[in-house]
Amino acid sequence: MRNDAQAQGRGLSLPSPAVTGWLLAAPAAVFLLVCFVAPVLQTLWLSVGARTESGVMISGWTLENYRRVFATDLYWRVLLRTVRMATSAAIVAAIVGYPLAWVVARGQAWFSRLVTLVLVAPLLVNVVVRSYGWSAILSRNGLFSWLAINLGLATDPPALLYTEWAVLIASVHVFLPFMVLPLAGAIGRISPATEQAAVVAGASPLMVFWRVTLPLSLPGLAVGLPLVFSLTAAAFVTPQILGGNFAPLIGSLIEQQVLTLHDWPFGAALSSLLVALVLVVNLLLIGVIARRLRGWTAQAA
Repeated sequence: MRNDAQAQGRGLSLPSPAVTGWLLAAPAAVFLLVCFVAPVLQTLWLSVGARTESGVMISGWTLENYRRVFATDLYWRVLLRTVRMATSAAIVAAIVGYPLAWVVARGQAWFSRLVTLVLVAPLLVNVVVRSYGWSAILSRNGLFSWLAINLGLATDPPALLYTEWAVLIASVHVFLPFMVLPLAGAIGRISPATEQAAVVAGASPLMVFWRVTLPLSLPGLAVGLPLVFSLTAAAFVTPQILGGNFAPLIGSLIEQQVLTLHDWPFGAALSSLLVALVLVVNLLLIGVIARRLRGWTAQAA
């Protein structure tokens, strides 16, 4: 207040709070416009560009690139595989992530830090090194086959490498922190007294989780599920190394169209469909979780 009075006494006018907010948000807005909005718009523009049969870009607009995606069985199956793999990775990460998130949020300090370190450590390793590490583990001569044979789970070395299972395992391992950390933050905000009150009321541990912990941790799940889905759907290096040509995702097709076949318009169309697909699925996930949260809130009231 004293600064405002001094500024008015000197004839200076301070900007309004709204103008101050816009000025503070301007750097971030410019960054998003230059690094996100502009590339997306350029990709959309390129995806409807026309080209000759020899690959030369010509003036004009066409939707032929998008028609090819849905008219060709290969591209359609790869698109569905991408959705299936990303959805599976998000669900498995949520199932595995809940116990880990509880340990991070409620466990002893030293154990919580240890689990967090183990979760975050894979993100510090180069994605190529990490993928080749999983390739060595999942190969016929790798650790997984050795354990399966010595434990009597299989008579022959299981073939996991270059399958969807390999891509799923590596994706969950890599993107698990993006599920656990939001869940741990949500669980950490739940008062233990609320869970204790449910136990005193006669609820079993499973019922406490289903009626208290899960509803109150839905905001963390609303962050983790879309993150894991988006990152898995857009992954390229891990599916390329562990899935190869036997389980390609849409990222592999985009790389093939752009760098190998030099078909930039079709590659841009695939990229645009990937962005639209991720956006739609994220909105659906957030909408379903929000509706479920409102339903639980109404039942509690």
